[in-house]
Amino acid sequence: MGIYIPVLVLAGLAAAFAVGSIAASYFIGPKRYNRAKLDSYECGIEPTPQPVGGGRIPVKYYITAMLFIVFDIEIIFLYPWAVHFDAMALFGLVEMVIFILTVFVAYAYVWRRGGLDWD
Repeated sequence: MGIYIPVLVLAGLAAAFAVGSIAASYFIGPKRYNRAKLDSYECGIEPTPQPVGGGRIPVKYYITAMLFIVFDIEIIFLYPWAVHFDAMALFGLVEMVIFILTVFVAYAYVWRRGGLDWD
């Protein structure tokens, strides 16, 4: 149990910093509300009116999210593999080639569907 104390202390410090930052901004920050501040912000573009029910979201948003998840999962699996590459020998290499081929299939799908076009 003693080996986890530094991790718990670090987690406690991180939580205290997060809560403290939010509390400080609430108490110290200015309280000048106006319509422009309460509107949603879309990267400097005037917000487009939305239907009351929320409307339909274009499929492009889902494809972009899927692309993010694919590459995020790839990095999560590549890091431990790279750390222990010597211990896994040929089996690890073959396993990672199969994994990268499956990731490439997802990448090709997103590319074909236009998920990489930012027009």
